[in-house]
Amino acid sequence: MNAPVRLAPEGVERFPEGLVVERDGGVLTLTIEREHDMNRLLPEVLARLGWIAEALRDDEHTQVLVITGAGDAFFSMGIMNPTIRAQLSKDEVVRLVMAANRIFDAIEALPQIVIASLNGKVLAGAVELCLACDIRYAAEHATLCMPEAAWGGFPGAGGPVRLPQIVGRARALEMICTTREISSAEMSDYGIVQGCYPGPELRQSVAAIAARIAASGPLATRGAKKIVNARLAPGFAPARELADTLRRHLEWSSDVAEGIAAHRENRKPRFTGR
Repeated sequence: MNAPVRLAPEGVERFPEGLVVERDGGVLTLTIEREHDMNRLLPEVLARLGWIAEALRDDEHTQVLVITGAGDAFFSMGIMNPTIRAQLSKDEVVRLVMAANRIFDAIEALPQIVIASLNGKVLAGAVELCLACDIRYAAEHATLCMPEAAWGGFPGAGGPVRLPQIVGRARALEMICTTREISSAEMSDYGIVQGCYPGPELRQSVAAIAARIAASGPLATRGAKKIVNARLAPGFAPARELADTLRRHLEWSSDVAEGIAAHRENRKPRFTGR
C-alpha cells in the first residue's frame, strides 16, 4: 500500500521542479517559480502539481489554494509550443495532454476553493490551468492568449470545455479561433477574472480575499463548491470525452505538421483541413 502524500504542515516548502508552497493559516499559496523559462509547465512540473492536488484532496486544514507565478512577466508560458512539440513523438504529445487533463481535473475537483492569481502573461496550457480554478484575479498588466489554432490545433486540456461556461459559447469560439491576446480589462468584462489590481498590489489583495474565504465556515465553502460543481457537471463528461477523441485524431493530421513547420520556418501556415 502506498504511503499517504502529505505536504509540510507549516512554513515554506520548495520542490526541485520549481514549485514553492507556503502556508498561512488555512491558505496555501503555490508559486510556479521558474522565471528562467517563463514559468513553463514542463511534464515534471505538471506531475508535481498532480502530487500536490492529491495531497490536498483529504487536507482538512487547508481551505483555500492560491496558484500564481513568480515575477511579474508570466503567470505561465504554458505546456507546449511548436518548438517543444517538434521534439516529442505524437504519442508523447497525446500522453502529455491527457496527463494535463487529469491533473487540471484533479485541481478543479479539490474540496478547497482554488484561486488563480494571474501576475503576468497567461498562454496556452496555462490558460487551461487557470480555467480549472474556481476564482481568478489578474494584475492590470496581465494578458491571456490561446494560440493553439494558429499552430493547427486546439486547446486540449479543457479549454473548449470550461471556457464556454464562463464567457458563453460565442465568446469562447471567438477567443479560441482568432487566437487573439486579451487584456486584463477584457478578462474582467468577460467574467474570466473577478477583479484586476495594479501589479504590486495583486499578491496582497488576493491574499486578503483568500484569508476572508478561509475564515468562513469550511462546511459552507466546501458545500457551496459541491453544489455549484453538481449544477455544472452534466455536460462536462461528454464534452471532455469528445475533446480527448478529437485531440488524438488531430495529432496525426497534416495541419498539425504544417503548423509546426510554419512556426519553425517563420512563415504563415498553409492549412488544408486534413
